Amino acid sequence: MPRIIGVDIPNDKPVWVSLGYLYGVGRPLALAICKKGGIDPNVKAGQLTEDQLSKVTGIIEADYVVEGQLRRQVQQNISRLKEIGCYRGLRHRRGLPCRGQRTKTNARTRKGPRKTVAGKKSVKEMR
Repeated sequence: MPRIIGVDIPNDKPVWVSLGYLYGVGRPLALAICKKGGIDPNVKAGQLTEDQLSKVTGIIEADYVVEGQLRRQVQQNISRLKEIGCYRGLRHRRGLPCRGQRTKTNARTRKGPRKTVAGKKSVKEMR
């Protein structure tokens, strides 16, 4: 398995697909990296030479923010929002959706599993 910026990328997939295993590299960016490096995007990642791998690594490190540095940047942005107390920061703090989605139904990914609340007793049972 070739290793780029501390991440093992799969041998048996095309280079443009394998580059997608890096955090922050999607389809368009992977194709752009291949174009800059002069590498055919459809070649299997296992067939790349050491020279080509170092060229790809150099391009990524020089021009793009990926992996640990990008994760750190995203976390810093979220903590900044929390510190200044803006609406998005409060939503992050409470673990609710930040981008205007409804929360009465859905939003289970952010809210977690349902917490059952006991139902109200009817008037007949209270007598």
